[in-house]
Amino acid sequence: MNSDLTPANDPALGEQQELQDIDQNSPNRFRVAKVDAKDDEKETDSLTSPNLQHSYGCDSRYKSLGQLTREVPPRVEHYRHLSIHHEYRPTLEELHERIIPEKRERNVEAEPQEQKKGKVIKFGWLEGVFMRCLLNIWGVMLFLRLSWVIGQAGIGEGTAIICLANIVTLVTSISMSAVCTNGQIKGGGIYYMISRSLGPEFGGAIGLMFTLANSVAVSMYIVGFCESLQDLLRSFGTTIIDGASNDIRVVGLVTLIGIFILAIVGMDWVTRTQMCLLFVLIASQIDFVIGSFLGPEDDEEIVKGFVGYNVETFVSNLYPDYRNYEGVDHDFFSVFSVFFPAVTGIVAGANLSGDLKDPSSAIPIGTLLAIVITFLSYVGYGFMMGGCVLRTASGNVTEYLQVKGEPNEWTIFSNCTDRPCMYGLHNDNQAMELASSWGPLIYGGCFAATLSSAIASLVGAPRVLQALAKDKLYPLIGFFSKGHGANNDPVRGYILVFVISFGCILIAQLNVIAPLLSNFFLAAYALINFSVFHASISKSPGWRPAFKYYNAWVSLIGTLLCIAVMFLMSWVMALFTFVVVITLYLYVSYRKPEVNWGSSTQAHSYSSALKAMLELNRVEEHVKNFRPQVLVLTGMPGSRPPLVDFAYLITKGLSLLVCAHILKATHSQRVHEALTKKAYQWLIRHKVKAFFCITEDDSFEAGCQVLMQISGLGKLRPNMILMGYKGNWRTCDPEELKQYFNVIHNALDRYLAVGILRVQEGLDYSGIIQDEEFVPISTLDKKDAEEKMRRNQSSNQLVSQDVNISVLSDALNSDTESPSMNCDPVASDSLLESSTTVTVTSKKSRKTLKTQKSNIAMYVSPGGEPLPKSILNNITQFQRKQPKGLIDVWWLYDDGGLTLLIPYILSTRSQFSGCQLRIFSLASKGDDLDNDQRNLAALLSKFRIDYSDVVIISDIHKKAMDSTRKEFETFIEPFRVKDGDSSDTSKTSNKTCITESELLALKEKTNRHMRIRELLLQYSMESTFIVMALPIPRKDVVSAPLYMAWLELLTKGMPPCLIIRGNQTSVITVYS
Repeated sequence: MNSDLTPANDPALGEQQELQDIDQNSPNRFRVAKVDAKDDEKETDSLTSPNLQHSYGCDSRYKSLGQLTREVPPRVEHYRHLSIHHEYRPTLEELHERIIPEKRERNVEAEPQEQKKGKVIKFGWLEGVFMRCLLNIWGVMLFLRLSWVIGQAGIGEGTAIICLANIVTLVTSISMSAVCTNGQIKGGGIYYMISRSLGPEFGGAIGLMFTLANSVAVSMYIVGFCESLQDLLRSFGTTIIDGASNDIRVVGLVTLIGIFILAIVGMDWVTRTQMCLLFVLIASQIDFVIGSFLGPEDDEEIVKGFVGYNVETFVSNLYPDYRNYEGVDHDFFSVFSVFFPAVTGIVAGANLSGDLKDPSSAIPIGTLLAIVITFLSYVGYGFMMGGCVLRTASGNVTEYLQVKGEPNEWTIFSNCTDRPCMYGLHNDNQAMELASSWGPLIYGGCFAATLSSAIASLVGAPRVLQALAKDKLYPLIGFFSKGHGANNDPVRGYILVFVISFGCILIAQLNVIAPLLSNFFLAAYALINFSVFHASISKSPGWRPAFKYYNAWVSLIGTLLCIAVMFLMSWVMALFTFVVVITLYLYVSYRKPEVNWGSSTQAHSYSSALKAMLELNRVEEHVKNFRPQVLVLTGMPGSRPPLVDFAYLITKGLSLLVCAHILKATHSQRVHEALTKKAYQWLIRHKVKAFFCITEDDSFEAGCQVLMQISGLGKLRPNMILMGYKGNWRTCDPEELKQYFNVIHNALDRYLAVGILRVQEGLDYSGIIQDEEFVPISTLDKKDAEEKMRRNQSSNQLVSQDVNISVLSDALNSDTESPSMNCDPVASDSLLESSTTVTVTSKKSRKTLKTQKSNIAMYVSPGGEPLPKSILNNITQFQRKQPKGLIDVWWLYDDGGLTLLIPYILSTRSQFSGCQLRIFSLASKGDDLDNDQRNLAALLSKFRIDYSDVVIISDIHKKAMDSTRKEFETFIEPFRVKDGDSSDTSKTSNKTCITESELLALKEKTNRHMRIRELLLQYSMESTFIVMALPIPRKDVVSAPLYMAWLELLTKGMPPCLIIRGNQTSVITVYS
């Protein structure tokens, strides 16, 4: 193998050479040194050594891939923090530009926070999700309301109620499994899932509602516990206060305090307590099953309704028997609304997502398994109670003994038509205890079920609130974001939930609380289902859930089912829930939180926009649907605010507006990104709905050509170019004047309408106003250049630039301000800038900007001082309401109607709402003015355009006054040359001078413009705004300075003026 082969001769060795540290003692072998910032200088020296010899032999002592190449293998830490630059992944510049990687400082935000003292508790799917879901679903309803549900709805419809409720929760759990397996889940449970899927608006609404619902659920479960305890005490003939609501309030408060203390102690003790409660709960259910098969032990149990399994009892309980209970006439859906909270425990495990080892696997397994088991148990227990317990029973042993042994012995004590009965499925909440083998164990199970559910809700709600507070979607809740201890327990949230639950306990009526909970939970479930449907139809590549057993349309059915159930249960409460959700949604949307979570709403926005664009391409264009789509040459939008404001008056978010900027010379991509970000920040702050386009070219003319070609997409592309008037045309470089003139030619060549805006105060305020912080874009390029020079280039290989070369980080941290450009606002309208600045707005500055009530407050001088009122008025002249007056429309030539359409559009804006149109036109014949005036008025009437007056000009060909001629002569004098003057041959060939022959050939046209000048002075000096037909510059006939002299003559000293020319295609029509 040829050992003299070098990277210079073989490019394939180039990358290998830059990664090698040559062993001088072994010329035919090499050792690989790991590329590191601290070895940059040594590596650079070794790479430039002239005596290197290379071999394809490789020392076996290398240790890792990092010692052979700058590339790194995929690592999980590279994909966790999407908003930061990763320390160990090389940048594209480092790989592509052969830049030596610097040793980057660690991003503080990316680093894990310092661990707090204490033991960190993380749970698996069994104790973290499955156990908690079982405890929450086997709650108060199992022991206190399942028997009542079967008594009201019967076995048939009772089973239907259980199935319907579980269908809702099963579909929701499947959707929740899909969401939680589509990436890493952090703390916040259901709020985190919805907010990251549907965005902060829906997430914020559900976060608050779910916190409130869980807080109320704590009270519901405690009230259930108190009712059970109340029944137990009643069986012993004992009461605490009155044996009614006051007992519930006293016992409920004591219980709530105990649960609150347990939550404060920590999740470890909460889990241990719930494990014990689960064993008691399972034992109590086994006790019921055994007791139901053993049958009644004595006559007292029989007369209370427990008669044991028999066909007659099963048949009598098979069909519904809805009755009035606690003042409510019940039906299927009212019973469903009471029962549904029993199955809402499916999110008990998801609410603790931040405390799970692996939420993505634990939540689907634990939740779905818990639903299956609890569904079978509820259905089974419903059949058991319907088969062995009567609907009503008197509990009178004496009357039973009188008929005992007769065929219809149960009829006498089960007949409660004319008397109140306290027992049976309808009346006795402790029917399950009656049918058990050992009654006290059922009470223990009831206590365990209610207390465990209350604990789960009390622990889960603050965690949802804590996640919501961390995201700062609402004001005044940041207080609840702080956690305590190693597990970051939300102690402050515990206190809030305690207060809410205490207030609800004072209600002391379980059936009053249940419908409220049902609607809040159903709203959350509906949004979980909808998030899966929305993410699926958006077809975002980021939607890749590991859980595959879901279907978008099933999720949509689940959404509709949840909404339907909400209205069927209580349409008043459903409407209230919707009002709350919409109100919170609109509030978060109005606040516009600074979050970017990659929600399906964002993905769907892209899909919808793309679909609309493709559909637009299929739509045939029609003159009635014409909209001016404007490409405005603003440079950076903040440099020419009046020009941006005026262009936005034309489009107003109803048609396309593209602000364009031309960068001189070549710049790195980071410059383009920084400038684009700055431009969009300015547009957003000033509420201008526009796009921003940037291109590079040393020539203004060529840059504009590129912009005309690339701006827009499909049929959504500019049909009009708008630029500021070049006020310094007489003093600027002739080539610059020619390029400005040629832009008009190029636009007309591409069938674009051309508009030129002139205001006497000028449009360029880049040297007068300044943003908050500045960084010269050259520092971004300089950073790249310095890295390249340090790598393998000498200083004389770099193109010198007269720019600030401070390092970007220094510029960002510096308190000094960049020097402002010395540019006259009237004369300096060039869009080519070599010292453009980039704004870096801090979070504090952005907050300040949000609080500002007026755009005027955004403009300050380069030194940060307030601008004079006169300058502020000039900058914001098209933001303010214009004084009442006239918009003079000099529709001298038929250009397709754009000269008329633009002023009409302006008159519909609030800024010009007090102005009326006055139309000027030329007479076709000098002796028929009345007929011309009537024809034009009739045409305007057919166009449905209101006007105040129509003026027909007949003497346009009259010779101009001497004063006007002299004024015109002063404009063209610096550019005049004599025909045949050899000293000005180059200027003549470049059309940057005015020859005598040209003046003679265009004598009549020049006179016409001078006459228009005189008429403008006569009619329009006091007008609010002027729109005038732009003279067409005929190719190779009129020179740039002569044409600009015409425009100067028409606009000098006049009110704000737009000179515009359509592309000779109709943009308005008389037809409907």
